[in-house]
Amino acid sequence: MKPILSIICLMLSLPLTASDIELDGLVLDRTLSRFGKDFVYYYAGYWRDMPATEGVTVVIYEQVYPQAGTYLWLEINQVKIYHTHFGRRYNDVKQMAEQAILHSINELATIETARMLGETATKL
Repeated sequence: MKPILSIICLMLSLPLTASDIELDGLVLDRTLSRFGKDFVYYYAGYWRDMPATEGVTVVIYEQVYPQAGTYLWLEINQVKIYHTHFGRRYNDVKQMAEQAILHSINELATIETARMLGETATKL
């Protein structure tokens, strides 16, 4: 009984390797307003259909200006690739999410090309 318990304790104490946990294509929502939440909803819907998003993290930020609207920007792997401004009234959020996903496709192509060439992808 004691050897079995020792083996179980030893197995539970071993650290997990990177192959045990797989997180692909994370989209982190740092928005505050209704327009920001709608943008993330549409963007994440498009992002789920994207291939080759392993190891890529997308963060969507928003800064609210009470009298002027909101400023929203999108970062892929800590590189700002898209920004837009939402007014206080109606905005075509779905169209802006489509524009953002096109910029994301371009950035993913840059990242994949750099990965194939063994370089680091940086935005100038």
